[in-house]
This record gives sequence, structure tokens and C-alpha cells, in this order.
Amino acid sequence: MSFRTMARTPASRHNAVMATSSTSSTPPSAQGERAFFVFLTLVFVGAYALAVVTKPDLRTPLRLIPLTAVLGLHLALHWAVFFGKLRPSLNWIYVLTQGLLAFAVAVLAGDIGLYFGVFMALVGEVVGIFRGKLLQAIAAAAYLIALALVAYGLSFGWSELTWWAVSSLPMTLFVVIYVTLYSRQAEARERAQLLAGELEAANRQLSDYAARVEDLTIAAERQRIARELHDTLSQGLAGLILQLEAVDAHLGSQRVEKAKAIVGDAMTQARVTLADARSAIDDLRGAPPDDPESAICREVARFSEATGIAAECRIDPDLGSIEGVSETALRIVTEALTNAARHAQAHQVTVTAARQAGALQMTITDDGCGFDPTTVPTGHYGLLGMRERARLVGGEVALSSRPGAGTTVTARLPLEAC
Repeated sequence: MSFRTMARTPASRHNAVMATSSTSSTPPSAQGERAFFVFLTLVFVGAYALAVVTKPDLRTPLRLIPLTAVLGLHLALHWAVFFGKLRPSLNWIYVLTQGLLAFAVAVLAGDIGLYFGVFMALVGEVVGIFRGKLLQAIAAAAYLIALALVAYGLSFGWSELTWWAVSSLPMTLFVVIYVTLYSRQAEARERAQLLAGELEAANRQLSDYAARVEDLTIAAERQRIARELHDTLSQGLAGLILQLEAVDAHLGSQRVEKAKAIVGDAMTQARVTLADARSAIDDLRGAPPDDPESAICREVARFSEATGIAAECRIDPDLGSIEGVSETALRIVTEALTNAARHAQAHQVTVTAARQAGALQMTITDDGCGFDPTTVPTGHYGLLGMRERARLVGGEVALSSRPGAGTTVTARLPLEAC
């Protein structure tokens, strides 16, 4: 029975209804107001019928027709409030009009039941209309009490004003308190509905975020699988191909012993590749080498022996621990050496690693044919894999090359974050 519809703009009423429509087709406050107006209508109609039955003089056309018309208009304006067809700017016009209509009903009927019904209901409605506007609520209530006083004196005699004060003022106070408490309860329920709607919207948003995170996780996992396959099977097979090509060349030149040595290395490399592949299948993450500096130098030596390309490994003796980026460093070196052998047609490769400003700084330089880095053909995922691995540990990989001038791969992997 808050009657806040008089103070709402159409837009705010629409937003309030839309906010709660996901959990209930009709807000609790609207349901309560509807029940009150139905009850109010039944009381008015009942009091009107009782007055007509018990007071024969009311059944005369000169009194019955005006009373019926005024009471009907009074009820129609009450229902207009419920359906929100009156603008807030018309609040005072509504109160003044309803007060005069209630006064007319009381005077025309001369019935105590209908008198109290129209005025007490109107007082309660005014409290709801001017909720939060104390001075306006007091002024409107005073206006209605004054009309009620005059109507009572005209209908029942001025000598009964003492009885009116004893009966009407406490009843008015009760109505005001009841409507105020009911309005607060209705507002609390409406706020709860609004919060429930916001919570449901937040849950839907969280579900969308969870689905998005799942998609991103799947995409990241696919990229990781691609890197692992490239850095184990692809690189391992590429190394075996290079070694077999070297064996073929040595056998063609009748250097059988050299070919046998390379075959032995190839068998070792095949076993390592198989172990790496099994490790990738187990958890898609190979264990970092126990001694990363030695592992890098061994990889450089194996590359030189397999390809016949002169390779030099320069590891700073003061490098210290690179735990946390050791696997990334080894993968980057392996990929860069593989590219130098397969694409660069290089004769000399140099690998350097040193600590600079809290980061592992590595360069892999070859004297090959070089290329234009802006025109890397599709299907070559080595450079992409190197950059992804470096980015995962907070580092970066840069490529410097031009046709006829060789290629330099520079990797910077921060050690503080490890």
C-alpha cells in the first residue's frame, strides 16, 4: 500500500518492472497494492450498499444518483493511481480533488461507516504518495483532517466533535503508522527483487565469462600441444633427417667410419626424441635439464657433428642458475639451430648466453643466406613457437636478418620472475 506509483516517472516504473520480470511476472509491491485497492473497493461498495439499505432517504434519486456518481469517481481516481495514469506533477491536484470528493461522499451519505472509509483510506494513500516528503505529507494530512472535521459537523452535528476527536485522531494515527510500516516493507521486498534480478544477471555474466575462459584455456592448451609436438617430434625428426643426409654423403665418399659414428649419434638422437615424445604425451611438458649450460653446449656439438656446420658455444662462466627458463632456453636454441641447418645454408653458427640486467640474454647467429623477416611463409611455426615460449616466461624473441647477410635470433628471458 505504498502508493509510490504517484511519485514514479513512467521510465522509472518501467525499469523497476523490467528489473524484476526475470524472477516474477508481478512485483510483490504491485501485488500488495492491487490487493489493497480490491479490498478498498469492496469496503466502499459494502459500506455504500449498507448505507442505502439502512437509510431509506438515501434511496431517493436526488441523493442516490449524486452519491453513486461521486463515489464512483472517487474509486476511479483510486484505481487510476494504481495503474500509474497520473503524473507526479498532478499529486496535489489529485489530493485536493479526492479530498473534495470524499467530503461530498460523507455529506451526501450521512453514514458513519462510509465517512470513516473514504477519509481513512485517503489519509493512508496520501502518506504513501508523499513518502519521504514530510512537510507535504503533513500539509496534505492536515487538509484531509480539516475536511473530515467539517464533514462530520455537517453530517452528525457540531456538538459531537469531542467524540470525533476521540475516535478519528487515534484511528488516523494508526492508519499513518500502518501505511508507513507497510510501505517500508514493500520497498524492502522490491529492493530484494531488484537485487535478485541483478544477482541473476551477474550469474549469467559469470557463466559467460566461465565459458570464455574455458574457450581461451582450450586455445592455449592447443597452442601448447602444438609447441610440444613441434619441439619434440618435429625437431627430433628434422635432426634425424639431417644426420641421415650426412650419413648418405659420407657413404657416397667412402667415409664409412664417419658414417657409422653419425649413425650411432642418430640412434641416440632417436632415443632422445622418443623419450621427449613420451614425456610430451604424459604431461605435455618435458622436464628441464639438470645442467642447462651443458645441455645447450651438447646440443650445439650434436648439431655440428650431424650437419658438418661449424658451431661455437659461448656460455658466460658467471651465468649462474637459470632455473625456470632453462627448458625455454634449450628449446629456443634447438629451434634456431634447426632453422640454420634447414633453411640458411650456413657454414658457421655461434651461440652465446650471458646474464645481463637480471635476464638471460642469448643470441644464435649464422652466416647463411638470410631472408626477409616480413615474408616468412605460412606453415613455418618455429619462430612462432620460440616467441610463444619466451612470452610465457615474460621474455621476448627478436629476429634480425636480410638476404645475403645471415640471421641473428636474440632471446631475452627474465630471471627475476623465475
